[in-house]
Amino acid sequence: MFDTHCHLNFKAFDGKVDGVIESARNAGVNYFVVPGTDVESSKKAVEIAEKFKGVYAAVGIHPHHIYQYQIAKIKYQSFDKLRIDPERSRMDQKYILNIKNDLIQIERLLTSTKVVAVGEVGIDRHIYKNTKYQDYNIGENFIDLQKEFFIEQLKLAHKYKKTLIIHNREAKKDILEVLSNDQQLAINNRIVFHCCEPDFVETGHAPSLLRFAKKHKIYIGVDGDVTYWKEKQDFVKKIPLEMLVLETDSPFILPRLNRDIGKQEKHLKFPNEPKNLPLIASCIAAKIGISLDKLEKITEENSKKLFGIS
Repeated sequence: MFDTHCHLNFKAFDGKVDGVIESARNAGVNYFVVPGTDVESSKKAVEIAEKFKGVYAAVGIHPHHIYQYQIAKIKYQSFDKLRIDPERSRMDQKYILNIKNDLIQIERLLTSTKVVAVGEVGIDRHIYKNTKYQDYNIGENFIDLQKEFFIEQLKLAHKYKKTLIIHNREAKKDILEVLSNDQQLAINNRIVFHCCEPDFVETGHAPSLLRFAKKHKIYIGVDGDVTYWKEKQDFVKKIPLEMLVLETDSPFILPRLNRDIGKQEKHLKFPNEPKNLPLIASCIAAKIGISLDKLEKITEENSKKLFGIS
């Protein structure tokens, strides 16, 4: 099996990665993609991937972490025109250098043979209550900044022929707008909607995520929430099998099960791990009415195609 999205580079797995991978392999999970969310976690993802067979990395800056750059405090025209200007304040110059330096570091990481994707990147309108960023808020200046970073990293995926892992949280309209406006870039990349929102009902104002994905041959990542969220269960029945890939999003999105005896809900303990991927696969197989073996084989093949792994 193939866990297409697991953050083995996160603090929850410090000093435990060897054991976590071994447990996953014992459960039948042999392939992993570890995505970055900023420069440091991207570097760590590459380090882990280069250490273990069957483990691959993605590098990129998550939209939530773009808040750190505080670009709203400076006036800019485009990333291509960001430069040191004597008329700018010293603080503004610092922000510009941080932006350019971090994007350069992400690009350098893309040269590793174990890096198969740019990600996770995208747009996020969710208000996070638990965040390291003081006074975190969502304004249109911040969303514009997220779009700028998303486009720049989309360009990197295109330039280096890497898969694009897209994070979308409550920002469907923004995501589809970027992908539609940059079709020439988007259509030349393999793309996955990571932890895809269950959006398959047509409204008439905008295409559903599923319809857009079908049209542009974008893969759909499904996580542990399918084990308890009815809307996600209904959604997964609509996904063409050739577009479906599995992910745990470890250490987050713990799957849930019902015990055979007593029908009591069984909660797994944080952190979620790749070894729990078979629980997700089993739930999906039951919902769509195919054998678990068939689902595991199809999703593993899909995942290898998605990331260009032979």
